[in-house]
Amino acid sequence: MLNFVDSVIISAALLLLTGVLTTKFSSRFGMPALVIFIVIGMVLSRYIYYDDAEITQLVGVFALIVILFQGGMQTDFREIKPVIGPALSLATLGVLLTTVVIGISASFILGLPLAEGLLIGAIVGSTDAAAVFSVLGGLNLKQRIKATLEAESGSNDPMAVFLTVSLIEWIQGSEAGILGMVLSFIREMGLGMIVGVLLGMLSVYVINRINFDSSGLYPVMAMGFAVLTYGLAETVMSSGLLAVYVMALVVGNTELTYRRTILAFNQGFAWMMQIVMFVLLGLLVFPYQLSDIAWEGLLLSLLLIGVARPVGVMASLLFTSFPFSEKLLVAWAGLRGAVPIVLATYPILAGFTNGQMFFNVVFFVVLTSAIIQGTTIAPLAKMLRLVNPDPLLQSSQLELYALGKGKAEINHIQVQKHMSVIGKEIQELALPDDILFTAIIRGDQILTPRGSTVIQEGDTLYVMCSKAKRQQMRNMLGVGTSAYNKHS
Repeated sequence: MLNFVDSVIISAALLLLTGVLTTKFSSRFGMPALVIFIVIGMVLSRYIYYDDAEITQLVGVFALIVILFQGGMQTDFREIKPVIGPALSLATLGVLLTTVVIGISASFILGLPLAEGLLIGAIVGSTDAAAVFSVLGGLNLKQRIKATLEAESGSNDPMAVFLTVSLIEWIQGSEAGILGMVLSFIREMGLGMIVGVLLGMLSVYVINRINFDSSGLYPVMAMGFAVLTYGLAETVMSSGLLAVYVMALVVGNTELTYRRTILAFNQGFAWMMQIVMFVLLGLLVFPYQLSDIAWEGLLLSLLLIGVARPVGVMASLLFTSFPFSEKLLVAWAGLRGAVPIVLATYPILAGFTNGQMFFNVVFFVVLTSAIIQGTTIAPLAKMLRLVNPDPLLQSSQLELYALGKGKAEINHIQVQKHMSVIGKEIQELALPDDILFTAIIRGDQILTPRGSTVIQEGDTLYVMCSKAKRQQMRNMLGVGTSAYNKHS
């Protein structure tokens, strides 16, 4: 007979295994995995009574830290730099317009005061990084569109959090005026970016200089810095989520030892946190209550997809070079997910009379948005001819890691056109004995380096050297910062 502890452990194991296995079906149908995890939680709610919004919010915030850290580390800043303007416009003006349109609609449809309607609009105002990253990960979209959507989803959460908290305070009688709210928003965003940059630089400095006996400690340290970034940012009254995303961008786009180990750990940890978070969110909703707001929730969801999001996108990208087809896809790819549902716990914890109803409406909107949009993004992108004809470039299958207990490491370097080694034989480089070429990736081939091997543009070099001679090796190869492959 199983005791309580054993039952919980077995149940948790089954949930994790079910969550992992069901991602296979979600990717096949183009549906965000969050839908399946939420449904699992809803099914379990019939057998497990759970109504702790505070724990759900805590788990949700921690999961968002992990997800944003992973997404930021995998984002190449060179790809999002050209679209920072449009992405920030979507993350601010787009969220604000979505809030207003849905807020007015929710006030009319649900019979709420305008302020409470706007609160619902603010809660569903941001797109979801986890959903966007997972759906776009297997879709070979045009680079500009993909970069815009990823940058927007990683940076628009702070705006939604700020609007939600400000509206709750306003409804509860805060005397802060519009000007004060605007100044507060600017302060939170500015300080959040500063904290993110500083903690990102500190993280890279420490990780690159500390020498652990086990390589498994580096991902733990990196995650610790991400959580610390959020905590410090919130302590100084700034945006913790923005700080984490900026910190991850700095870490992910700087030369970093044990990068592949850290990325692999983050990816698995982020999936686990998604499973736990969405199952908990599913447990928090009572399915029989959804039927009470079904048509209102469906109508708001359709307005969000077909009116509010397009209005926000068209206005945000009005003065950009995006053609209409790209704007249309950006509008349709505004997937909602974890952040709106986590924010929906705020009115409950604030003691709102309609708090549970808010949560149920937002939950229904997110679920239908994820199903409708998540399953149709790929067909729409192909119909609009916004998918690259070339197959996705696969990352190298040659897994090479730094050698933990020694002081050597293997560097993964992309040969670019400005590098002086192009056209030279390896033996011409006169490398010291402790700097060794271990492999060269050329196209889809893995070459064994020989003295007579000529280095070509586009090659990926795997070079072993001691940590102390990393910079000397890079100088001998003519490597700039941009040439260091972020997946090494």
